[in-house]
This record gives sequence, C-alpha cells and structure tokens, in this order.
Amino acid sequence: MTERVVLAYSGGLDTSVAIPYLAEQTGAEVIAVAVDVGQGGEDLEAIRQRALDCGAVESELVDARDEFAAEYCLPAVRANALYMDRYPLVSALSRPLIVKHLVAAARKHGGTIVSHGCTGKGNDQVRFEVGLGALAPDLRIVAPARDYAWTRDKAIAFAEEKGLPIDVTAKSPYSIDQNLWGRAVETGFLEDIWNPPIEDLYSYTADPTQPRDADEVVITFDAGNPVAIDGETVTPYQAIVELNRRAGAQGIGRLDMVEDRLVGIKSREVYEAPGAIALITAHQELEAVTVERDLARFKRSVDQRWGELVYDGLWFSPLKDALDAFVDDSQQHVTGEVRLTLHGGRVTATGRRSEASLYDFGMATYDTGDTFDQSLAKGFVQLWGLPSKMSAERDARLGGAR
Repeated sequence: MTERVVLAYSGGLDTSVAIPYLAEQTGAEVIAVAVDVGQGGEDLEAIRQRALDCGAVESELVDARDEFAAEYCLPAVRANALYMDRYPLVSALSRPLIVKHLVAAARKHGGTIVSHGCTGKGNDQVRFEVGLGALAPDLRIVAPARDYAWTRDKAIAFAEEKGLPIDVTAKSPYSIDQNLWGRAVETGFLEDIWNPPIEDLYSYTADPTQPRDADEVVITFDAGNPVAIDGETVTPYQAIVELNRRAGAQGIGRLDMVEDRLVGIKSREVYEAPGAIALITAHQELEAVTVERDLARFKRSVDQRWGELVYDGLWFSPLKDALDAFVDDSQQHVTGEVRLTLHGGRVTATGRRSEASLYDFGMATYDTGDTFDQSLAKGFVQLWGLPSKMSAERDARLGGAR
C-alpha cells in the first residue's frame, strides 16, 4: 500500500514545489492541507486547486478562524501573553492549531508522514514537530527545506522543470507570516538591525504619524474574555477583527524588535498586531481593578512563563496545561468594562468599571468621606519594618553596618 504524506500547504512556491518533490523523495502520495487562520490574501479555493494541479491526490481547506480566535487568541489575552514583554505570539499561536488539523487529516486519509516547509534556523520547525510528537508520535516528519537542503533557487528550477502552475518570478524582499492575531515581517534589508523599517512593510496598520481624530472604544469582558465592543455583543473572531480595524487605523501595534529565538540566535522582527495589543492592554487594566494583589503579582510570573512556553512550541506540554488551569481560575472576577482611547499609534486606558472591582473609593480618597483608619498605619509600618530594623541593628552590633 502506498504511503501518504500530509503537507501543511500555503499555496506559495515552496510548498507547491514540495508536492511533487516529496512524492519523488518518499514515494508517497501527497495530501495538501491549507488551514485558514485569518491570514487573508489569496482565495483559498484557488489554493486548494493549485495543490491538486501540482500533483496532490487530495487537497483540503480548513476554516479555523473562529477556532483560532476562541481557543488560541483568547487564552493569550487571559494570560497577557507578550514574549519578551512585547511580542504577542503572532505565529506561535497558530502553529499548534495547524498541527492539530494536520494530525486530523493524517488520521482521516491514512497518512503516515507529515511535512512542513520550515527551515532549520527558525522556531516553527520546533513548534510543528514538538506538537506533532505530543499529538501523534507515530507519524514520521519530513521537512524538505531542512532535511534536503532545499533552497529557493532549487525550488524555482524544479518548478520550471516540472512546469508547475505557479509564479516562480514573484518574490517579496521579506519573509511574511500573517494571521488574525497579527503580522510578522523579517529578512531582506531588515537583517541589518541599523536599518529602520519603511512604510511599505506595513499592511495591518496605518502610519501613526499622520493626523487623524482619536477613536474611543469600550470593551466588555466576561471572565477575562472580550464579549462586547461599544455595547454590541461580539464573538471572539468579531472582537479581534473589529479591533484590528480600529486600532490598525490608528497605527497601533507596530513592533520592531530583536528577539531571542528558541534555536539560540537573535533575530530582527517587525510585527503588526493592532487588535492583540488593544485587547491585552484593556485586559491588563481590568485585571488591575479586579484581581487581588498577591494573585496579581504571582500571575505576572505565570503570564511570562505561559508566553515562553507557547513561543517555544510547548502548547501541548503538561506545564502549559497546568498554567492554563491557573490562568482560568484567576479570571473568575475579571468581568467589566474598559474604555480605551486609540490615537497616534498608542492605546491608552481612560476608564474602568466592574461589579467585581476591588477599588474602594472610600478607602482610596483623601477628601471628605475617607473611610481608611490612618491610626492603624503607624503600628503597621513599625511591624512591617521590624525584620529590617532588627537586621540592621545586628549588623551594626557586629561591625557590619552598611
């Protein structure tokens, strides 16, 4: 019986060439699987047909936009997921979802091999293969660009030799990955980290330096999830699409950073994530009002670790599962509204309200109506500082005064 290889298919040159190439190298039939995670661009039906025209025996489209928004992007909001305190995990969030559907396709079509187009220098090879190992350790993995030293020049020559129905001349100077959660741009002149980004890089965001009126938006959360915008109920997908549009129109969510890749090298990346930045900012502001102090302090370390695990391809790991449970429990009172002003590339919270608020006006005010008993403060300060005072007295006694 002929083996079958399931290929993560984008419709571009590299994965289109991979269809006949994999068939030659492995002797297997190729099943192409294209997963829609809100990347936009070319019509997906055209992509499906191109895979068949390139020699795939089956070609599947998976509309995973709602699933991606609800089960991958919203957990990132609840965890305030920003790798290195900046990057909202644009590519990293989509990979485990794609892996899940590759495994489903392999089971459906009797596949024994899974293939992807990642190189050996990036993070995505790890995300794909570690995820596959967790969900389907019986499947073999083949990565042509890495395993067969497959270069773009070789791909173009192979496409011309086989007469494949793809444009082998079109080449962006950048490597671009985009989805509902944002857009990542790298390579080209950006590899010189002294070169500034140019406006042509961007498509999700308008130039933040151009004059325009500010936009005010109110986001309603329920247990840490956005459920309404300006009072209108929205699905997770609709919330992200709408905030991509409105925050993007204000130039919000542009990032230019040198990040630490999992493989050990530093990489210069330019990101656009307008909806992600707006949602995470609003969520952080509501947490500040509704989450108790010590829980909030501990959650910040959990948030950081959660983001690192997802970036490092460990979505399906036991630690990630355990942290999910913690994050979900921490969100039970993160319900309420946050008002944001979107303007000039910045998102600013200007109001917060919640029935679960821990903010007590009477305790906080310095004016008439103050309910805070200041007479208790003197003893509290003395007791709070007692260990430090005793330590200092001990050091002075032993000649070790600061």
